[in-house]
Amino acid sequence: MRILIKNGHVIDPANNIDMVSDILVEDEKIADIKAGITDTADTVIDASGKYVVPGLVDMHVHLREPGFEYKEDIVTGTKAAVMGGVTSVVCMPNTNPVADSASVITYIKDRAKKYGYANVYPVGAISKGMQGKELSEMGDLKEAGAVAVSDDGKPVSEPVLMRYALEYANMFDLPVISHCEDLSLADEGDINEGFMSTYLGLRGITRAAEEVQAARDILIAEALGTPVHIAHVSTRGTVDLVRQAKRRGVKVTCETAPHYFTLTEKAVDGFNTNAKMNPPLRTDDDVSAVIDGLKDGTIDAIITDHAPHHADEKKCEFSLAANGIVGLETSLALGITYLVKTGKLTINELIALMSNKPANILNIDKGTLSQGADADITIFDADREWTVNVNEFASKSKNSPYDGYKLFGKPEFVIVGGKIRVNNGVLEER
Repeated sequence: MRILIKNGHVIDPANNIDMVSDILVEDEKIADIKAGITDTADTVIDASGKYVVPGLVDMHVHLREPGFEYKEDIVTGTKAAVMGGVTSVVCMPNTNPVADSASVITYIKDRAKKYGYANVYPVGAISKGMQGKELSEMGDLKEAGAVAVSDDGKPVSEPVLMRYALEYANMFDLPVISHCEDLSLADEGDINEGFMSTYLGLRGITRAAEEVQAARDILIAEALGTPVHIAHVSTRGTVDLVRQAKRRGVKVTCETAPHYFTLTEKAVDGFNTNAKMNPPLRTDDDVSAVIDGLKDGTIDAIITDHAPHHADEKKCEFSLAANGIVGLETSLALGITYLVKTGKLTINELIALMSNKPANILNIDKGTLSQGADADITIFDADREWTVNVNEFASKSKNSPYDGYKLFGKPEFVIVGGKIRVNNGVLEER
């Protein structure tokens, strides 16, 4: 199968490519990239006026399989991914059973290879059963195909266990992704502690719950000289902690999600459970700090923390509602609309944060259009306006606070491993 992409504005931050060019795909690989390719092809895509970029890499996704398939599964989750331009998803281990063994990692990889629409990279658990008591067999997890370890959804509360995790994972070159939350400080709160929590009469979560744990893990990593990755950064304090640590030479990276640079705690008004997440939405000042962190390189990746839930888990009393939102089908458009169109980032900077930079953190060979690389490609028109309609999502779950938003930049063609998964905006069935 040969695919020729003609006259697209090619952006590949990994190779500093920013030009109008053609791309030839052959045998599932990037065969050539230059202007004026005249080779014959089975399929020709006219990308005039569109951006052609490496398939996006989302290093923080919940696919829910095994165990919670009523929320999402590998098929629907990867369908949602490609519809959002994401060709590689990294799935968290809080499944049932927990992905704390080689058998669960193997199951996920096999299911994804057979039925998935995007590349799937499992993350193994830091601790057995994600109970925070005993380390998992990280060597077995790595051998089975895990690309990182995390207890995401739960913090590693015991400092000594985090120390052992950082030391042990480093032996296997496995990144440690830290869910930074001090449970005692979070105190079973519902939303950010501040005006809205008082106004709505809901229990507040202090920003210190995130920042104290982030500081702890940064200091442990600094003492050991090992890397640590801070998940879903949401506060000015955490951004500052990471920035200062990087200046000291600490091997720390971090990520944020679109909801932390587009929304504030005001989105919860009216007890909107689709705006309930962990960490919670914060303030205008925190949003500004997150954007500054993206601009100056403090924040290394934009992820979705795609967290699908059944409608019944959101349509209930606020304190009982599940945390999290779906994000795979809106992340690129939110970045274009709120960061690029507003002049906060260039399109090149946005694509780097969503492709080669997360791939580099995880040491996976994705996020590039290099000749010979896997043909994972996303094509979109950054000026195309569309309206979010959750009922049209490929995801099983519809828990998004962006329903009805007008955004720019919907993926029109998505290629995964040389196969067209999205064709002119329409999902191609396997």
